[in-house]
Amino acid sequence: MFAARGIAVSFSVFVMVYCVLSLAVSLCWRPVWLHTTRHPTHRIADLLFALRMFPLLVAAAVTAAFTIPSFLLLEPRAIDEPMGSIPLILGIGGAVLGIFGIANAGLALRRAARTVSTWSSGAQPVESCALVPVLRISGAGQTGAFPAMTAAGIVRPKVLVSGFAESLLTAGELQSALNHEVAHVCHRDNLKKLLLRFVAFPGMAGLEAAWLESTEMAADDAAVANAGEALDLAAALIKLSRLAPSEPPADLTAALVHSLPCVMNARVERLIAWSDERLVSTRRFSPWYRLGAAAATAALFAVTYSQLLVRVHTATEWLVR
Repeated sequence: MFAARGIAVSFSVFVMVYCVLSLAVSLCWRPVWLHTTRHPTHRIADLLFALRMFPLLVAAAVTAAFTIPSFLLLEPRAIDEPMGSIPLILGIGGAVLGIFGIANAGLALRRAARTVSTWSSGAQPVESCALVPVLRISGAGQTGAFPAMTAAGIVRPKVLVSGFAESLLTAGELQSALNHEVAHVCHRDNLKKLLLRFVAFPGMAGLEAAWLESTEMAADDAAVANAGEALDLAAALIKLSRLAPSEPPADLTAALVHSLPCVMNARVERLIAWSDERLVSTRRFSPWYRLGAAAATAALFAVTYSQLLVRVHTATEWLVR
């Protein structure tokens, strides 16, 4: 009974913190996003992804660092008190939430594996200076059955390019497009998409769409180093966007061309208006500041941890009753 009560309380606290923070993020992410529009695109993408994962990380931290220790240390093991319906319902809800997230991520991973396997059947390696393998896939790229170019895979990433797209682009355009896909691989965007499947929650579609848009622009910026390369990538986007109608990308892949027309237009306009000023990063805080902040936070928790455990246990006692 003690173990069952502890599990129910832990799941209850997790699901309450997770749902409250998820609701807060779904309501407040847009002003934060608009406030950061002048920052480098990769930082905007990182911030949006951090906001999306914030409810899960905080809920897990509160449960692991406070709820479980307070229950194990302060809850009497000999007492046999009945458990109320609230923690039981919340506990079941937390378990269902976790099972749904695992199943959703597993299905997405399975669909992606099947799709990439179909695409790469009979693929031929392409000589390139990219950091990951580049494979030429067969099939009529103009029909939309195969992607023009996409980064696929999480553990063993690779870039798939259709033969039709390869013949359509010039050498400079092809290299800039490959650089874009390699940037997705370096940023581990496919892994992040898998994590988003795990934390699926109602009302987060807008935030996830904004993050996807930011990742595309961040990959555009990482792929080019001067105005000439920017024009090459813009030309590649224009050419490849004509191969097939816009459609949602396959699960856990990062296609070069898949965005909505308005986003594609914005990407092309940014590349055409390329400025070397984008290469100048904004001022970064010294690592010593981060180390000092982390040390101060750890010291604060060390001093107040026992009191926090008592208060958390009091709250969970109210929850159980």
